[in-house]
Amino acid sequence: MKLTVTPTALPDVLVIEPQVFCDSRGFFMESFNARAFEQATGVRRTFVQDNHSSSVRNVLRGLHYQVRHPQGKLLRVIAGEVFDVAVDVRTESPTFGQWIGVTISAANKKQLWIPEGFAHGFLVLSEQAEVLYKATDYWYPEHERTLLWSDPSVGVRWPLQGIPILAAKDAAGTLLAEAEAFGAIQPP
Repeated sequence: MKLTVTPTALPDVLVIEPQVFCDSRGFFMESFNARAFEQATGVRRTFVQDNHSSSVRNVLRGLHYQVRHPQGKLLRVIAGEVFDVAVDVRTESPTFGQWIGVTISAANKKQLWIPEGFAHGFLVLSEQAEVLYKATDYWYPEHERTLLWSDPSVGVRWPLQGIPILAAKDAAGTLLAEAEAFGAIQPP
């Protein structure tokens, strides 16, 4: 399996493009191969949980992270299109408080690696989208935190059309200046 890996403005966050074989029947790709992932990214992780969400246009999920049991996430879209965002919440990082956004879709088959220590969220751009992501640790609701999606100090430029559809916890997120963030994160 050949992967193309492109660093983002946040060097630890990577865009990954798998090799896709297309013909008149459709396509085939390996969506994940641990050996190829490690060789291409230099990242060695064990994924313990797979998540699958379905959302309609203008749903904005996030920005979520866990202060204990932080999760690295490998995300892809299997239907539709999303604008996927990662925000560095590691206080000792030179990119603390900075964000990147990448459009990921079923059509472009890109994946996004978001390591531990980043808040994560996405906005659905298509009529509907299905997102799959692998996580390096389990979900612990008592350790989950939500960074306010519209925090002006972070300044994410969401490609919104109107007002986003938010869960109550996302609408009530915390500003970065008041958020519980990370010191040094030690990868698993």
